[in-house]
Amino acid sequence: MTTTTTGDDQVAFNDRLLSLSLARVSEAAALASADLIGRGDEDAADDAAAQAMQYVLGAMEIDGRIVIGEGDVDDVETLFVGQELGTGNGPAVDIALDPLEGRTLAAKDMPNALAVVAMGPRGSMLQAPPIYMDKLALGPGYPDGIISLDMSPADRITAIARYRGCDARDLTVCVLDRPRHEALIGEIRATGARVRLISDGDVSGVMACADPARTGIDMYMGLGGAPEGVLAAAALKCLGGQMQGRLVIRNSDEAARARQAGITDTDRIWSRDEMIRDDVVFAATGITDSALVKGIRKDTTHISTETLLLRSKTGSVRRQSCRRFRRPA
Repeated sequence: MTTTTTGDDQVAFNDRLLSLSLARVSEAAALASADLIGRGDEDAADDAAAQAMQYVLGAMEIDGRIVIGEGDVDDVETLFVGQELGTGNGPAVDIALDPLEGRTLAAKDMPNALAVVAMGPRGSMLQAPPIYMDKLALGPGYPDGIISLDMSPADRITAIARYRGCDARDLTVCVLDRPRHEALIGEIRATGARVRLISDGDVSGVMACADPARTGIDMYMGLGGAPEGVLAAAALKCLGGQMQGRLVIRNSDEAARARQAGITDTDRIWSRDEMIRDDVVFAATGITDSALVKGIRKDTTHISTETLLLRSKTGSVRRQSCRRFRRPA
């Protein structure tokens, strides 16, 4: 059990109890966005989820600080980086969150929208700036360092296929469907491997690597948000698997954002355990259906959610279903 310091007191980071409390956080965000699924208003859905998540985090017995949030204090009013949350009486913790991961997916009622939140001891999470990160993720069961961001996409696929004793055609790589990935997609397909394109939600894309039997995805590659990379690393640390990330600096403004976050070596490859340096707990509640977790279900009287609760210390994976009465309109 990790211990953190608040003032003169030592307060234990009880990952088991915190994981159960964390479920309420992601559930609240998912439920707040439920009536906005499929209604085409991304901002309204995200705002509702963020307000609900902030309210529940604010009531937790923690001395919390947001490391990965909705944006900088100058850009957003809710769940901004550096915001302090909780009663202040519990363990000092870092918080990484996305109240609506895949906001476009939720607005269009498409698969893979999630409410996600992770928590670890204070100082344990990389504060990644809001810029791009080149990401590479792989599920459990492989030797450490079998693939790297310094390898070409084709060489990564060849290494995995050789280790598994299979053909590249038996592998599937998840990639965000973006024009910037045209060359990457072409190189992957040239090996014979399949490409699973996703329109949004690269946290769920990385998480899918951890359970290829369920999801059909063996590996994740490509550029996405750096803050989402830290959230994905937290999930993968619990689920098992390897992940690497390297910041992509395109201009002087992004270089300044990296320096402001305390990152001076912008060519550095960050491993999973360098992005998440201690025990972590993670909760993801489905908003729309995915291969990992069911989305919100409604009938005339009830609304149901499913939440994935993860703990890195024990590697435990718990699915928590909750069915409650719907409030009259």
